[in-house]
Amino acid sequence: MDLKQLRVFLEVANSEGFTRAAQKLHIAQSAISTSIRKLEEDLGVVLFNRGERKISLTAEGKVLAAHARELIQGVVKARQEIEDLRGLLKGEVKVGLTSMLSSFFFPKIISEFKRLHSGLQISILGDSAWNIQRMVESGDIDLGIIAGTIPEELDYHLLVREEVIACVHRNHFYAGAKKLPMRTLLSQPLVHFKEGYYLREIIDGLASKEGISQVIMAETNLFSLVKGLVKEELSLAFLLKRAMARDSEIAIISCDPQLYVDLSIAWKKNARLSPANRAFLNFLIQEVDDYYQLREAAGTFPLP
Repeated sequence: MDLKQLRVFLEVANSEGFTRAAQKLHIAQSAISTSIRKLEEDLGVVLFNRGERKISLTAEGKVLAAHARELIQGVVKARQEIEDLRGLLKGEVKVGLTSMLSSFFFPKIISEFKRLHSGLQISILGDSAWNIQRMVESGDIDLGIIAGTIPEELDYHLLVREEVIACVHRNHFYAGAKKLPMRTLLSQPLVHFKEGYYLREIIDGLASKEGISQVIMAETNLFSLVKGLVKEELSLAFLLKRAMARDSEIAIISCDPQLYVDLSIAWKKNARLSPANRAFLNFLIQEVDDYYQLREAAGTFPLP
């Protein structure tokens, strides 16, 4: 008895006939009959009732069918697990990442993951959170960092709730302020991300709500350029707090009321991730959850 014989046997049982089984398996009916006869001889039992218009399993045939299905499912599972292990040796992680988050959150994550899985290639696609969301939804990428409300067709895990702050040069007349009303901040000339960026949409929405016509000095999709233009004393910019935490040339000001964004790792519901991407997702979630627990235990929150 071998797996090929068992597959033929199950197909005959499912098709309730030798002719239909032969058609589905694309082999001669005589070969089907021979395979079943040899299986019955090997086991010393009759597996099918052949006197009926549609053949049916005997009691012995039903027992064999139950075990055959379990055996074949086990083989399929074993092959999948072997492929998964192989994928962790030579696979590729491809993830969409926003530029600001990459500046303070992901370098350590990526380096630690690479140490654990040195054979995997890591490919980072930098774009806006909105564009990344569309690429995950369309299946162009499996994993991506997105912001705000999560659409129903995606699964996600919250990575960080980050404060949005106003950034000015250290010589700016607002540089000594710890907190200022949003209306005051929005009235200043601004360096903005381009339209379609999540942070830009938030600021535009707040300005519209306040009835403020923004003065935009420059707009770009480059985080480094926004930061550089603030350093050149061109204007004020709204950025994420931890992206600016260690820059002595730039002063940060909290908004009043304080403003936050949620950043999550997302993937399509019911989609099978590659072994490499699944390993990266699991590692990322574990690292974030462990960090949250440590911060809560220490009494400092949110993530530093």
